[in-house]
Amino acid sequence: MLVDTIKSDLGKAMKAGDKQKVSCLRMIMSAFKYKQVELKHELSEQDQVQILRTQIKQVRESLDQYKQGGREDLASVEEQNLAILKSYLPEQLSDEAIAAIVKRIISETSATKKDFGMVMKKTMAEVGAQADGKKVNSIVSQLLH
Repeated sequence: MLVDTIKSDLGKAMKAGDKQKVSCLRMIMSAFKYKQVELKHELSEQDQVQILRTQIKQVRESLDQYKQGGREDLASVEEQNLAILKSYLPEQLSDEAIAAIVKRIISETSATKKDFGMVMKKTMAEVGAQADGKKVNSIVSQLLH
């Protein structure tokens, strides 16, 4: 599982003295622990990927704020954090691959504009953590309209 990989990498980063990576990995582990306590059960792989995506979104927002404020020192730290976080995401499907899956689902179900929710549900079930929901949403919207 993802959490095991991160724990292992955290230990390696601590031994190597990589303070930036240690800090970022601790932030991820903290987010996992917080969500696990909130949900009151073990996190699934899907939950962990969703938490990573949330963390990436937060880091991107911080990065934008630092750049707007002229704080290049803090911006470079956030860029490093962003790279570390992205390295733990599963390989993402291309837009073309997602579109092919959506087209197949639409043809199998003879879906119309009214079936948007059903197409989204089936597509997300198939692509899982390999595609961002917003990207899938925009592709489904384009292909159904």
